[in-house]
Amino acid sequence: MNQNNENKKLISTLNDLAQEADYSLINNLNADPESKSNGIDHEPRQVFSGHYVPVNPTLIKEPKYIAHSKNFFKELGFSDSLVETNDFIKMFSGDLSNVPKPISKVGWASGYALSIFGTEYYQQCPFRTGNGYGDGRAVSILEAVLNGKRWEMQLKGGGRTPYCRGADGRAVLRSSVREFLAQEHMHALGVPTSRSLSLFTSKSEKVNRPWFSEGSYSKDPDRMISEDVAITTRVAPSFIRVGQIELFARRARKNEHENAMQELEKIVLHLIDREYNDVIDKNLSLDEKVILLAKEFKNRLTSLISNWIRVGYCQGNFNSDNCAAGGFTLDYGPFGFCDLFDPYYQPWTSGGDHFAFYNQTIAAERNFHVFCTALQVLLIGNKNNLKELDEIESDFPKLMQEKMEKMWACKLGLETFNQELFNELEILMIESSVDYTIFFRELSQLPNDISALEKSFYRDISKNSEIQKRWGKWFDNWKNNIESSEELSSKMKLINPKYTLREWFLVPAYKQAQKEDYSLIKDLQEVMNKPYEEQSKDIELKYYTLKPLQFFDLAGVSHVSCSS
Repeated sequence: MNQNNENKKLISTLNDLAQEADYSLINNLNADPESKSNGIDHEPRQVFSGHYVPVNPTLIKEPKYIAHSKNFFKELGFSDSLVETNDFIKMFSGDLSNVPKPISKVGWASGYALSIFGTEYYQQCPFRTGNGYGDGRAVSILEAVLNGKRWEMQLKGGGRTPYCRGADGRAVLRSSVREFLAQEHMHALGVPTSRSLSLFTSKSEKVNRPWFSEGSYSKDPDRMISEDVAITTRVAPSFIRVGQIELFARRARKNEHENAMQELEKIVLHLIDREYNDVIDKNLSLDEKVILLAKEFKNRLTSLISNWIRVGYCQGNFNSDNCAAGGFTLDYGPFGFCDLFDPYYQPWTSGGDHFAFYNQTIAAERNFHVFCTALQVLLIGNKNNLKELDEIESDFPKLMQEKMEKMWACKLGLETFNQELFNELEILMIESSVDYTIFFRELSQLPNDISALEKSFYRDISKNSEIQKRWGKWFDNWKNNIESSEELSSKMKLINPKYTLREWFLVPAYKQAQKEDYSLIKDLQEVMNKPYEEQSKDIELKYYTLKPLQFFDLAGVSHVSCSS
């Protein structure tokens, strides 16, 4: 915090927080004309127009505090004691009935469209029209300007909305623990992301979910289990998705109602105001803003994907509705961090190769295509701007490749990318079954010989003279391409994390939480919020180690379903 923020009184009550409330979305955009102002709108239905639906969250019964992000509280100017207050607990477990003014007693949910790998879909919508897609269990409850920055706060698992498609609107403790820890870990890794504010569970409310039997190797859940419900509050400058812009462009393109084009224009301008107002001048024409928006989003999205691959992260399900239009990581569902290096690593059993680890560059390109296709609707009649937008889109693969090459060069400590050196490394990593995180961290030590890297190998190569020889040759070539120094080692260690949030760390944390033991969650918060630092020997022994062999292919550890 700067000096002014340090001298500012911390927000320690909900009344203090209420003074910072400022609702740009509901004040500037259109509510669904068929919605109810009191927010009692929890049955699945089609939403034909409007940018949002006013809806009350559904409180969880007997809320129980599990954790909050101390780092994010400090960043927002919140006192840690705020999370202990009864008013805060009620509000952030879904009860808005007694919030102080000007906090709204009604939240909101938004609709969006769905494209999978660039192809428009309608059939997953229960009405087969696309008018049922949207926030089925995510309810935004507050916008506030805190320390000069606007934030939107959203309850994940906050109950049914018109977009719930018949589901119960709840998130379970298991998935909520994963998302709560992952968001703050990604922030600590230096990867743009939504943030975690707080995590509450219920002492008494449970829901049934499909999941895997203990010790199962099945790719699909094979039983129903009863799980505790939970609400995690995620926070971002906005929650506008590519799929949201896509929805309004589809409606405008088809002229589905008389305000369709106006609503598309308003949501795009709102996106610019919320996410890009520091780089796009508000005095420009709409066409100029649209072109700059496409350029800036392309830059952010390519940077995001190169960062994902840098830290070994796979989104698992990178549809247009899971792609934040602000260019950050959103929606931690079937995500995972690589243990064993595999270009086609995919943590989600239903994800397919198209959303695999390396293919995230292509998935991002398809999402960018969806985004540009939506923006084209606003430029119809302006051939020059349409041509420029087309050129911006066409340039995506080139820029993505440039970002990837720069990232790989940094991971390897090279001044410039060396394709031949990298190609041989990839082959050797696959053939030796290398742990992605441990290998690059050990490489950052600038070891004297290849033996120091073998602690990252799942495969014993001691009796394979051919692969040892190839590793030795590669290592010598790498050494000849760097200037070995303490400064380079330090730089590489800020690129290559020592700790990542592997699924086999998360499983015992949420299993203990189901028994009301939250100690492992707090341990993971501490460790994973300092992913680049050398920590204690005990932590290193516990969290800087190869994945145990018994966890390979184990359901719920090596792969997950989207059940949450």
